[in-house]
Amino acid sequence: MLIFGHPRIEHEKLYHVNSIEAIKHTPSNSVLLFDYNNEVFELISHAKENALAFALNISCLKDALFCENLDAKYLLCSYQNASNVQKAADTYLFDAKILVHVENEDSMEDLAQHGIDGIIFAEAIIKVS
Repeated sequence: MLIFGHPRIEHEKLYHVNSIEAIKHTPSNSVLLFDYNNEVFELISHAKENALAFALNISCLKDALFCENLDAKYLLCSYQNASNVQKAADTYLFDAKILVHVENEDSMEDLAQHGIDGIIFAEAIIKVS
């Protein structure tokens, strides 16, 4: 299981951005985090054109199916959607890893038993405006 944002584990940071201007204020080789919505496609195009890794916050299984085809490195979902999203990722052999937003360590064992790729604490996400 991948673990992002835990204080005792070295991890990759994700930079939450919502504009191309904000992308310019992120470190090189960082992973960008976008919210999946109708306005995100310009950001995804920019990231792909510049060979920038990105992750997407998704809200449902349908989003996951679309986002896998956009070449995201990570798909971040809620605890409630995790099992269905991970099942689709395993069935269709997603390249993206499924990460679940968590607030504490309490849900780790349950998520591990369901085969979830990883978890992400809020500390791993840096908001860039």
